[in-house]
Amino acid sequence: MRASELDPAQFEDIRPYRDDEARAVLDRLIADPEMSHAVAHFLVPKLAKLEGPIAWLVRQFLRFEFRKAKNIRGVQEVVAKYMDMVVRRTTSEFTISGLDTLPRNRACLFVSNHRDIAMDPALSIVAMFKEGHETSRIAIGDNLLTKQFATDIMKLNKSFVVKRKASNRREKLQAATQLSNYIYHSVVNDNEHVWIAQRSGRAKDGLDRTNPALAAMFAMTKDKETSFADFWRKLHIVPLSISYEWDPCDAQKAKQLYFEEHKEYRKGKHEDLGAIAKGITGYKGHVHAAFGAPIEADFADATSLAEEIDRQVIGNYVLHPTNLIAYQMIYGDAPALSVGYPARPWHPDEHAETRAKFVARMEKIDERWRDKAIQAYANPVVSKLAYDE
Repeated sequence: MRASELDPAQFEDIRPYRDDEARAVLDRLIADPEMSHAVAHFLVPKLAKLEGPIAWLVRQFLRFEFRKAKNIRGVQEVVAKYMDMVVRRTTSEFTISGLDTLPRNRACLFVSNHRDIAMDPALSIVAMFKEGHETSRIAIGDNLLTKQFATDIMKLNKSFVVKRKASNRREKLQAATQLSNYIYHSVVNDNEHVWIAQRSGRAKDGLDRTNPALAAMFAMTKDKETSFADFWRKLHIVPLSISYEWDPCDAQKAKQLYFEEHKEYRKGKHEDLGAIAKGITGYKGHVHAAFGAPIEADFADATSLAEEIDRQVIGNYVLHPTNLIAYQMIYGDAPALSVGYPARPWHPDEHAETRAKFVARMEKIDERWRDKAIQAYANPVVSKLAYDE
């Protein structure tokens, strides 16, 4: 079967909710006690412990807020208001680059670095929404679908499922083929943007690298007559870099790296949902989303395509003073790189307050994995230097 002849019925178990399903899912979501509890903790954390009356008030509030939402666009218009609230509460500024050069008449496949489970795709959508672009479908792992209310929220916001629980080689191949077909179908046939992380799992060590297997997965839909380069051009691949001045989950990531290194780590059933909550509500400082240039060159294999994605992700990544401070703590001297957006030269003596805040933050982290947290902040500088050589 040619890629243009893909049957949408094959995507029933992974696709987002459709417009005609949105209202019924919304009603179920609003009635879910766990949803009311989560919203109460976000909107009125000091009163959330009064679960009975607060839960009832939250349900009435949600019914009012979503009363006019009849389709996915209507849901996202309401969600956008609260994402703006998250940005105002948890960032000092949110800047965007590169979107103004992207065409508005065709879909893109955004391949993004991955630091935060929810905020990476959410901020890319906020950026696109602000710039007047259509929002994207979002690839999420089935490890995040441990609670119905979380599943409903994600699939109402155009998320589709990446199956990671396949138990044998045949199931893994089937899942990868289905995912490849769905990405192609979304971008080329449905003209819908797609967001996907450059590798499975967050870059807990701060090193943003694309898994070549991801690029190979994209091409599983390719027919024999089409070259790799021509096929990838059809997908209109755009690398995306998101950088955070402060990582709300820095201590948690460092701890996980430490216990993985000592073969002692076992992920809790709902641990990822906890990380989502912390990533959303935690302070991030300056955040920047940098959209790269569409990949149009003749990359003839998965490895060369992955290297080009890395070149753009790292090249466009906006460093923050926290990155240079961490690098200086480890390596002694900080290189002459620019920080912030718009870019400005790094002068160590100008960031005494940030340095004191960073040192105090690191001192609160268990000394067993403190160095890993500092290294994670320093590694974007290490990557920049490696690609500048």
